[in-house]
Amino acid sequence: MYFLTGWPRRLLCPLKSEEHPFHIQPSSQRFYFAVLSETQLSVWFSRPSVLIVSYIESAKAASQFGFYQQAEWKPDDSMIAVAAAKGYILLFDVVGGGEDKYLYEPVYPKGSPRVKVTPGYKEEQCAPALSLEMKRPIDLEAPITSIQSLQEDLLVSTADGYLHILHWDGVANGRKAVSLCTVPFSLDLQSARGGPSLDLEGVHIRDLEYCLTLDGFAAVLDDGRLGFITPVASGFTADQLQGVWAADVTDGTCVAVNNKYRLMAFGCASGSVLVYTIDTTTGSMQLSHKLELTPKHYPDVWNKTGAVKLIRWSPDYSVAMVTWECGGLSLWSVFGAHLICTLGEDFAYRSDGTKKEPIKVTSMCWGAEGYHLWVITSKEEQAGILQFHFIKSALTVNPCTSNQEQVLLHGEDRLYLTCGDPAQVPSGSPEGARPPHTPHPHNLPHCREGSPLRHPPGPSPGSTSQGLSTLLGHKHWHVVQIHSTYLESNWPIRFAAIDTAGQCIAVAGRRGFAHYSMATRKWKLFGNITQEQNMTVTGGLAWWKDFVVVACYNFIDQLEELRLYLRSSNLDNAFASITKLQSNTLLLNVFRDTIILFRADCSICLYSIERRHDGPNPSASVTLLQEVSMSRYIPHPALVVSVTLTSVRTETGITLKAPQQACMAESIMLNLAGQLIMLQRDRSGPQVREKEDQKKLLPFSPPIVLAQCVENVWTTCRSNRKKRHLLEALWLSCGEAGMKVWLPLFPRDHRKPHSFLSRRIMLPFHINIYPLAVLFEDALVLGASNETVLYDGLQGREPLEVAFPYCTVERTSQIYLHHILRQLLVRNLGEQALLLAQSCAALPYFPHVMELMVHVVLEEEATSREPIPDPLLPTVAKFITEFPLFLQTIVHCARKTEYALWNYLFAAVGNPKDLFEECLMAQDLDTAASYLIILQNMEVPAVSRQHATLLFNTALEQGKWDLCRHMIRFLKAIGSGEMETPPPTPTTQEPSSTGGFEFFRNRSISLSLSADSITAGKFNLQKTFSMPSGPSSKGFRWSRDGDCAENMYIDMMLWRHARHLLEQVRLKDLGCFSAQLGFELIGWLCRERTRVARVDDFVAALKRLHKDFLWPFPVIPACSISSPFKNGHRRTGDQRLLKSQSADSLLNSDMDTAPPQDSERNSNHTWLDGLGALGPEPKETDTASSHGGPRTQEAFLSPLTNKMEECSIGSATDLTETSSMVDGEWTMVDENFSSLSLTQSELEHISMELANKGPHKSQVQLRYLLHVFMEAGCLEWCVVIGLILREATVIKQVVNFLDSPEVPPDTVQSIRSGLLGVDAWASSDCLGYRPFLNLIRPQLQKLMETAVEQVQPEAFQTGAPNPNSKLAEPQPGGPRAEDIRGPAPLGLALPLEPSGALGLEDGGAPAEQEEQAVEEGAYDCTLS
Repeated sequence: MYFLTGWPRRLLCPLKSEEHPFHIQPSSQRFYFAVLSETQLSVWFSRPSVLIVSYIESAKAASQFGFYQQAEWKPDDSMIAVAAAKGYILLFDVVGGGEDKYLYEPVYPKGSPRVKVTPGYKEEQCAPALSLEMKRPIDLEAPITSIQSLQEDLLVSTADGYLHILHWDGVANGRKAVSLCTVPFSLDLQSARGGPSLDLEGVHIRDLEYCLTLDGFAAVLDDGRLGFITPVASGFTADQLQGVWAADVTDGTCVAVNNKYRLMAFGCASGSVLVYTIDTTTGSMQLSHKLELTPKHYPDVWNKTGAVKLIRWSPDYSVAMVTWECGGLSLWSVFGAHLICTLGEDFAYRSDGTKKEPIKVTSMCWGAEGYHLWVITSKEEQAGILQFHFIKSALTVNPCTSNQEQVLLHGEDRLYLTCGDPAQVPSGSPEGARPPHTPHPHNLPHCREGSPLRHPPGPSPGSTSQGLSTLLGHKHWHVVQIHSTYLESNWPIRFAAIDTAGQCIAVAGRRGFAHYSMATRKWKLFGNITQEQNMTVTGGLAWWKDFVVVACYNFIDQLEELRLYLRSSNLDNAFASITKLQSNTLLLNVFRDTIILFRADCSICLYSIERRHDGPNPSASVTLLQEVSMSRYIPHPALVVSVTLTSVRTETGITLKAPQQACMAESIMLNLAGQLIMLQRDRSGPQVREKEDQKKLLPFSPPIVLAQCVENVWTTCRSNRKKRHLLEALWLSCGEAGMKVWLPLFPRDHRKPHSFLSRRIMLPFHINIYPLAVLFEDALVLGASNETVLYDGLQGREPLEVAFPYCTVERTSQIYLHHILRQLLVRNLGEQALLLAQSCAALPYFPHVMELMVHVVLEEEATSREPIPDPLLPTVAKFITEFPLFLQTIVHCARKTEYALWNYLFAAVGNPKDLFEECLMAQDLDTAASYLIILQNMEVPAVSRQHATLLFNTALEQGKWDLCRHMIRFLKAIGSGEMETPPPTPTTQEPSSTGGFEFFRNRSISLSLSADSITAGKFNLQKTFSMPSGPSSKGFRWSRDGDCAENMYIDMMLWRHARHLLEQVRLKDLGCFSAQLGFELIGWLCRERTRVARVDDFVAALKRLHKDFLWPFPVIPACSISSPFKNGHRRTGDQRLLKSQSADSLLNSDMDTAPPQDSERNSNHTWLDGLGALGPEPKETDTASSHGGPRTQEAFLSPLTNKMEECSIGSATDLTETSSMVDGEWTMVDENFSSLSLTQSELEHISMELANKGPHKSQVQLRYLLHVFMEAGCLEWCVVIGLILREATVIKQVVNFLDSPEVPPDTVQSIRSGLLGVDAWASSDCLGYRPFLNLIRPQLQKLMETAVEQVQPEAFQTGAPNPNSKLAEPQPGGPRAEDIRGPAPLGLALPLEPSGALGLEDGGAPAEQEEQAVEEGAYDCTLS
């Protein structure tokens, strides 16, 4: 509503004087302020805030009249009345300074366009020179207690109990006096009029104020009683006045009346403010509400404020400022919502915690339009006037419905908007389209993280306002400075309106108006300043599509007009559509294509707007639809706060039949002094047919009152079938009573509604913010709140401003759905609550709504001292079980609630053990872990250990390593009873982003053992038992207290899981398990070497590894058998072939993106089928191309793929075109290529090698596992990994080891039979392995000396005349292709290189194979 901003400004009086000002009184328009000190009357101007004139009383006159006490302005600002201490009223004429006499003038640089404005411009921009002339004094012969201005009269109350009515001109015979004793007082006007009240003898009026809309005086008597005096007729004689008491109040101190809401606020000695209204039927005074500090929010000061000293309503009557004898300022909305108080928080304490003295106020008043509060403080040593700055909501003066979902605040020279992310569709945009221009980059949100809600960045397609609204983008305001040219001549800004999309803002000051576009960041002002100065906006502003709708007064024709200006054309009356009106407009609103006006004669007019395209510019035509007289119901036109058209009706239940009719059937909502009145269309008469219906609108039924104490109303004209509850509801803000929603109730599944069920229900709920906008679909209320920033001044005497913190305004938002659901459940409307909740279940904060609902009900019921006859918690629990997030809601709520309330909670929702088991069944392990913490607090340790074990095993099985680490810690803590100090979470073992095995990074394992360096005789198996050093032993493992049963218990579970993984040949999972949990894999494998770490079926293990590590089965193209190339064409120098950047990147990218392959791939299915199956392959049914990964190299390899597939199915095709095409692709790679001729066969082998390798990461992981099994001495596994990596050296090493006496004979037998099985499988199912098996044939022969004839089946020999002679060439491809060394094994020679040991893969018999091997050596070189 109103918010403090910045620091107060101090105005220093230029005249040096010993006297301190103590009273300030504004003129009726609040442009001038009369300031009194003991013998001086000064007049100040509002903008600029300067002293204009000061009248100083002579010493002789001061002794005759006494010191000045109070002042009052004549309504036309031409006179000031001052009450002096000895019973005199002094009247002063305020005389203008004559022609062109200005005290302050703006000075512009030469040639500035502002100088050439209209002749009268100086009145608006300059401080006028005034003089004060004293007229003759009036002596009332008794001390004056209060003075009050009426239209032509001045009302003065004196201490002798009289009321004097004086004429402003001071003529004595116009004077009347009424004794208070003669005024009859009663508790209401209906009781018999008795004679004069005897108990008023000697009592006088301490303070009084005239209320125009109640036509009477609110008075405080000096004995503390409160009364309201009303004239029976127009005259003021004793028998024509009549008074009513407020019952049971005797401590009144001051009074202020609110004309717009017909309220009287009485300050009391207790520190609270009692707000009364007059009951229209009986005439008695009824207490409406109280304004008082609560002990909850102000525990230190709520009862130490002293008596209320002053109450001041703002000019728009929407807020009241209160100050007390002990100091401090406090701001309340009209119906008691507390906005600001300077007695707490940063206002009352310095940053070091010491308390500040509260500022004591002797007098205060609001400035023009409520942008300033002028305060005179009682600190003698720092004379001067303080000016507090406020910004206020646009709804206070211009409550139009286009502002429904936008928060718009305006200060005296700037606007504050909630700008969302412009990339999103604005929530209210009717077409669902983006604004036409993209806003400037600095309009984008800066701090999306700071927002309480995190939304997906863009809207869902085709939604107008679904998805979270743009209005929540961030916490920042978009601040728009009002154009200075417009502001200079038209200050203050009176109205502001924003369009539905939040892209255009219009403001209106004293004359004319201007509008601003967020897209172009430009203001549009009237080109002709005369047109601007000849109109003033009276009824407010609104937007209709891209037109500004203005109700204004035309000074030239002296007529009230309704004008529509197109946003895109120049601001000029030539482009305006103008409709003449009969009477002054007070309020204006727009609903769909209808304008509703409320006029000063208490009638409502409805106009329809239509867009026309007949001229060069679009225009709008306005036609009168209907006039409704409301004078029977409205006592005074100024009492109407807002008028709205809406589609809300009482008979919503029937609207299911005709939803389009529901949207059209408008009702009029009228806020009459806080009473919300609704007029609906009268459908009781004969129903007119549709065609005629368009010409003649239905009349309105008599009004019904929906609610009391209403400050603001929100409703929307959008419709959404999914969220009908929220969109067809009516939202009310009711001050201290919080908010209310008038919610429609729908029968479920189109059933006939129950006759006893109401069609709508009014639900109250409290929120913690002051609501300024409602987001209907998002179930959110937007608001703003004051925040403070402390500033500690210099040491010593700090200036007055520093006594205040710097004030800022923060955007706030709050969800309210849980309140409404709860209210529905309380009223046994669970079915409606379910419908409403289901419609909102997609909101990102819906889980939070559920938690809040449980939490609030639980706190209330579990902490209640009285037994609750009908507890709500079981109902709420049952309600939440309808949603999938039930388990998570309950546990989150429990963990945020204190332990003492858990029993009550779980008595209602169910046993936590059962809920834990439900989580496990639903595979929701994180929620189960939360339940574990609850079980651990509520059950004995044995139960929680049993459940923890269950969860630990499940987490191990699912690979939830983070959870596993927490579970290990948890199990240890249960056992040791040290839950207070749990072991620290590991730091070294965080899961890495690469997903590889972490130990690989932390340990430098040397794999450069060559087979030659290890002779079988010297092999010592004992070294494999050494524990691995490095982080694996330190990482997560606990301190080795061997006697601790807990550690043993956990170790047993870890061993069991590792055994389980190894039995199922899940090596990849085993590696992850070991790396993530710091499991000592080598030590465990050493122990299990003869038990579970055996390989029963080498072929199955090999297939499983291919599948798990996404490793392709080797392929052997059929065409290679007839390849024309022979060994003689090649030279070892050719190994430099691919030592180039491009080959390197090609290798790396392909390693990472190779897709998974089916383990049952047949020998004549190439691996490259999986990359995209670019050529048709009739036999191929199970390609893995569906694993969409990035396919970076497909196109690069596509010609080869095609050819190879054709070759592999035996077609004879000429290869030249492929070869030339690929040559073309490769020519740009490196200068190396320019000197080499690249042959078809070489290219085929390059691609074959790419095809025969798995992803780079898998290669690293397999090498790590190979190292681990080597260290642990699990030779069978070494053989299997050696086979898949196709590394002859590994096989050679292992075969050499087998001679060692430590190796048990069954291991030798197992390896022998395993290799035989692989050989048989390769011959029948996977011919791609045959070249490698040929390569390791010497080792096989050595292994199988007993049965050589079985080891060398004919299948090995196909197309391989002399394989062994070819082996010399691939071998030398060591770490660098340039060092041509002797025959050294390539296998483990590259320490830890990712693609190190693949050189000998296919060094089989055909020429193609051996060329591939050489090529592969070259790959190793590029990566070493």
